[in-house]
Amino acid sequence: MKIALASPPFPSSIQDGLTWTEKLVKEAAGKQAAIICFPESFIPGYPGMGYAPEERNPENLQNALNRVCAIAADHKMAIVMPMDWYGASQELLNVAFVIDAAGKVLGYQTKNQLDPTEDVLWVPGTTRNIFEVDGVKIGITICHEGFRYPESVRWAAQQDAKIVFFPHFVGRNKEGVLPVEWGSPQSPYYEKAVMMRAMENTIYVGSSNYASRYPEAASSLVAPDGSCVVHGEYGKPGVVVAEIDTSLATGLLAKRFKNWLYA
Repeated sequence: MKIALASPPFPSSIQDGLTWTEKLVKEAAGKQAAIICFPESFIPGYPGMGYAPEERNPENLQNALNRVCAIAADHKMAIVMPMDWYGASQELLNVAFVIDAAGKVLGYQTKNQLDPTEDVLWVPGTTRNIFEVDGVKIGITICHEGFRYPESVRWAAQQDAKIVFFPHFVGRNKEGVLPVEWGSPQSPYYEKAVMMRAMENTIYVGSSNYASRYPEAASSLVAPDGSCVVHGEYGKPGVVVAEIDTSLATGLLAKRFKNWLYA
């Protein structure tokens, strides 16, 4: 399976996000990718980074999701689309939708472990899900919960996920340092955390981050042995595509974990 990881800029509006979605999906489709993942809360955009808050209403979000489904069907590509979404009780959730290549919504994964600063932004979810795309099982962990709660990735690996997608946002636009080396000891720990989630579970992990001016991690595909297969260019919008060998994603270490010892 060929997978794509998107590194878009922060959208200034829902429409801007949809424009970038179509642009990057089209680019990935030209490279024969089967699925593409976008960064955390890409529609309407990460709070405080550009879009007008009043855009984030249920009708606008539903219309945006419908458009993403149409883009998936037009390009015959599955999409992992992180969004803000209103739950059954109108609570605001941070989710990642999975849409298949026919434009059908397979479901969504909620962000269950919020960063302390996000308690005022979203309500945490309570469930975990596995999805299947082209016969390949995939899991999703969203930003903080994957960086600091490795159990979210281990659970997916134990359910035979071959790859866990990791939409996130780490970085700044106003000031910071532009990295020059993937996994550098001088960089924040985020890329190293992605590497560890792959190694400790013997699966692939595909992370997707915004192309901010000073990103603290690149969009990256890491193999089950912890090696970086490919990563995006720091600070530059675009998409990277690489092939995964699902036979290498055995989940060996995850499946050897003795859950009952910690029950």
